[in-house]
Amino acid sequence: MWFFSVAFLSLFVLETLSVAASVRLPRRSSNEIGRRDVPTSAAYITPVSLSKDGQAYYIVTRTGEISFRLALDTASSDIWITSTLCSTSECQSVPRYPVAYQNPTFVSVNENTTEFRASYADGSAVAGFVAKETFHVSNLTVPEQAFALISDSSVNMADDVSGIMGLGFPRVSTINGTATNSTPLFPSLAQQGLLPYPLFGLSLTRNDSGSLTFGAIDSSIVTDVDKIVWNEVVEFAPIGNENNVSSYYQWAVPLGGISVNGVPVSLSPSYPDVTANHSIAIFDVGTPGIFGPWADVSKIFASINGARLVDESGQWAIPCDTLDPMTFTIGQQNFTLLPTDYLIGPASGNPEICLSWPRAVTPGADEIDWQLGTPFLRTVYSVFSLGIDEKEPPMIGFYPLRQNTSISAATISSFLSSISVTIDTTLPNSLLATPSVTPPTYGLNSSVPAPTGGIVATELATQTYSPIFGAATTNLSALPLITPSPTVATFTTTDSAGLVSTSVSTLSVASVVLGVPPGWNSAPAAVHVPMIALMIPIVLCSMKDFL
Repeated sequence: MWFFSVAFLSLFVLETLSVAASVRLPRRSSNEIGRRDVPTSAAYITPVSLSKDGQAYYIVTRTGEISFRLALDTASSDIWITSTLCSTSECQSVPRYPVAYQNPTFVSVNENTTEFRASYADGSAVAGFVAKETFHVSNLTVPEQAFALISDSSVNMADDVSGIMGLGFPRVSTINGTATNSTPLFPSLAQQGLLPYPLFGLSLTRNDSGSLTFGAIDSSIVTDVDKIVWNEVVEFAPIGNENNVSSYYQWAVPLGGISVNGVPVSLSPSYPDVTANHSIAIFDVGTPGIFGPWADVSKIFASINGARLVDESGQWAIPCDTLDPMTFTIGQQNFTLLPTDYLIGPASGNPEICLSWPRAVTPGADEIDWQLGTPFLRTVYSVFSLGIDEKEPPMIGFYPLRQNTSISAATISSFLSSISVTIDTTLPNSLLATPSVTPPTYGLNSSVPAPTGGIVATELATQTYSPIFGAATTNLSALPLITPSPTVATFTTTDSAGLVSTSVSTLSVASVVLGVPPGWNSAPAAVHVPMIALMIPIVLCSMKDFL
């Protein structure tokens, strides 16, 4: 869930696994090169921005008539937004949904008595109640979408990000189990057949030029769909006697291997008997790092000269001029991270030493060993295909964005200067020993098979879709593409502190106000909601956020 990831809450995950199927789709003939571009009225594209603290990628949505920044999260499925009922400092630092405003599209669920709670691996948590509201993302409108309004929170968010938009499977949804007719947003679109194809695509950058698409792939980034490598998602066994069938739960695939500077690292899966001796990795846009089990992470840093463990949190540090590439094998494809991808920043007490990903953690009982967050996802364009009931399994496709896998010390130095990040860490005076960590007892029902790429009957897309990834053939020409507007515009953004920045967008732009209904005054003395002691300042954003 977001950058705290529910994967580390030891919830659930898969069981017996077959070898991951990495599907290299066949090249098309010349008469197929004119791919299926779909109009924006059928597919949807919206800009993705990185928060100023580098912790979250967000989009701007309209909830009813009110605009909010929501952090994207592929490890959860629910939407939640901070409300004016919450008075904690964490809530008051961001725009909040004004509950006193009588939004005509707001729908109460059980008179606002259906509770919502979520807790995260860092100890923070949110609580509130479930409601329904019309959500607008780009030109996509979803009426009566279930979400949570937060009345208590200890979750810190930066850059006026007010909540989370989950993009995961229905099974991981808390709301789905508590409110009727409350399928999460992305699965709901796919189950109703409202998209050209049941997928979403993500482009992540270190600025405001990324994109989120629903129903099609961003053709301005993916110029050759033949180079997308597809991987079947693993199923997850039930919890205890929950039921007697496995189902899809996380965007997870078996990890083929890891190497450092071309030398393979021997992986040690936490539950080899139930995962066919494979390590399982989830891909989470809500996590600004890479996390793996102690046994594997210690082997990775043993392969890097000068690496040392910083503290018991599992953080390692390496020389800032390290040139070693770090390669993750997914299916049969290698994806290489350079130091500019995995270095976090220099230690304040030792500026020649940089903290580095991955960080070691104790595996949960769900058998997920690896969590590959934004340092990995920035190196690829990623496509998450939900699959089709009784026809097609969920798939994750990766389109490599890097051709050159070498780097110079000067490039690394320039990169570290550009990000201007110094970590408040002083290395210990002595070398720390790597602890020996034993995984907890497996928490799922090991008697229920949970294969990779299994065909299931429910909770995926409606059967009205024709499968692209068929059992015998693939129909790549049917993969929808969407092209952003080529218009380039310059715009300014004013944050709540009055700081002004200038950016360039390839989408049409305009200003929106975050957290304030149309016609309302956001000044502290606003009379519309006298119950609120502190109103939200006006924040000007671009229409690229609004779309």
